[in-house]
Amino acid sequence: MSTLTDLEKGLEIPLMEEFYTIQGEGYHSGKAAWFIRIGGCDVGCHWCDVKESWDPKIHPLTRTEAIVDHAVKNPSKAVVVTGGEPCMYNLDFLTAELHKRGVSTYLETSGAYPITGTWNWICFSPKKNSAPLSGNFKKANELKMIVYNTDDFKWAEKNAATVGADCILYLQPEWSRRAEMMPKITEYVMTHPSWNVSLQTHKYLGIP
Repeated sequence: MSTLTDLEKGLEIPLMEEFYTIQGEGYHSGKAAWFIRIGGCDVGCHWCDVKESWDPKIHPLTRTEAIVDHAVKNPSKAVVVTGGEPCMYNLDFLTAELHKRGVSTYLETSGAYPITGTWNWICFSPKKNSAPLSGNFKKANELKMIVYNTDDFKWAEKNAATVGADCILYLQPEWSRRAEMMPKITEYVMTHPSWNVSLQTHKYLGIP
């Protein structure tokens, strides 16, 4: 008899919020998607713009079936799972149920935890605070590096050297430092054209 809890089985998840919007970052920027934001993160980036997601205890455990039922009602048939750090949890059941309902799944993760679930696309955004697991690099379809200062270019290149050859590379300014860092990112991409620029376009549009 299994002693795993429903949380460990992925039958319930600490849900922070769910909403329909436009993807604002990276390769799929500009596309409509249903977002599922899961509570819980111990990576602890000081510039994180959703610190309220860190403590999983303040976000209600929600039945995964209910989350799926809400997600499939959106017309885009695309679901982005983000956090927090969603890979703190077992996402196998969530993605299996979404795929059964004809929904494509997109993951946003720091890579600090083993990746569970089956994904159509994985956006990998490693953070210095909690080193990514080596086994996650080759799973990334997209590497999105946040640039807070010039040292982050070295961190970006270190991670880019480890992902697969087909992984798409992005540099994105940390929002509070965009005025200072955007010219540096622009210059860097022009001299290192394997990289692309990513912007938080949803913030410019004033949407979630």
